[in-house]
Amino acid sequence: MQSSLITRISNAVFGSLPGLLALWLLSSCGLQQDIDVVLPDYPPQLVVEAYLESGQIPRIAVSESAPYLSSPNPQVPTDVKAYLTLPNGQRQELRFDPGIDNVTGKVYTHIGQRRISPTPGQTFRLEVMDTQGRRVTGQATMPALVPIDTVEWKFNDKQGEFRKAYVLTRFRDPAPTTDYYRLQIHRDSISRDPEVEYTVEDRLNNGAEYSLGTSYEFAPNDTIFVTLYHLDQPYFRFLQSVQDARNANGNPFGQPSAIKSTVEGGVGVFTVLSYQRRMVIVK
Repeated sequence: MQSSLITRISNAVFGSLPGLLALWLLSSCGLQQDIDVVLPDYPPQLVVEAYLESGQIPRIAVSESAPYLSSPNPQVPTDVKAYLTLPNGQRQELRFDPGIDNVTGKVYTHIGQRRISPTPGQTFRLEVMDTQGRRVTGQATMPALVPIDTVEWKFNDKQGEFRKAYVLTRFRDPAPTTDYYRLQIHRDSISRDPEVEYTVEDRLNNGAEYSLGTSYEFAPNDTIFVTLYHLDQPYFRFLQSVQDARNANGNPFGQPSAIKSTVEGGVGVFTVLSYQRRMVIVK
């Protein structure tokens, strides 16, 4: 559209002038104009991040959204109440007690008092509210466990620091259902960003064996953690929307992408994790 507009301006103003002269005159006319864009004023929303795990004390993180061009430092409201409803209907309050999970490195703001033991098919509900009247709700059902069949690796034929291995993870997709997966491979610790991450659905491979591999990137004696998550559809869509938003951010040719939250009344995710993890040493 921009090139056709420039062509029309050039033809109208410069007529039959030679092309190079017309281009020089066009670039010298000072057609640049600064425009002040007024961004809409969006009220801040509560942002919730909650992942329930079997055998763990519930922990969630509640923050507040900020304008696009503001400081990236998260705003943590201190007047928030959070409640978790268990599958048996029991409602538990999660107390405000900010901290960092030593295993995952994730920050949390609210924590429960007892460990939970969810089983596949059970549904949990979350309610978060503050003194301003903002209220976020969500519910999540634990997916069935899909186990890892094998974790294999193979080294290339190079020597020294160039000797690397690829890792292959195999699992079988259950045929009757539509399923979604997330595979992560961490090196040394799961508190760091993963070296490899995939999110896949079984639309083209329903009921078949999956083989997800990496490039040659692991050195001899590397300790790796391979984690296979079986996701529900809302969490899968949330992860994909986050990735789309990251890809579009700062890209002048990218299509803006909205986050597909799994909660109502705010932004964020609430899910029950179903996964299997293996630790292996690449030798």
